[in-house]
Amino acid sequence: MRQILLHRDEDGFWVAECPSLPGCATQGESKEEAIENIKEAIGGYLDVLKGDGKPIPDDPFDYQLIAL
Repeated sequence: MRQILLHRDEDGFWVAECPSLPGCATQGESKEEAIENIKEAIGGYLDVLKGDGKPIPDDPFDYQLIAL
């Protein structure tokens, strides 16, 4: 299980990022598309790490949202 951040960019696309996997991000025209795309991106990211014999980072789930 991975935590993702989902937000709109300046062009109206939905951006999905996985903070525990640096650089793992994607986008979609809808929230649903962005979520499906990040699922695929996370899977590919983890496959590459496994293939390279690198450790899989934990997802600490210790993020906080603070609205100012």
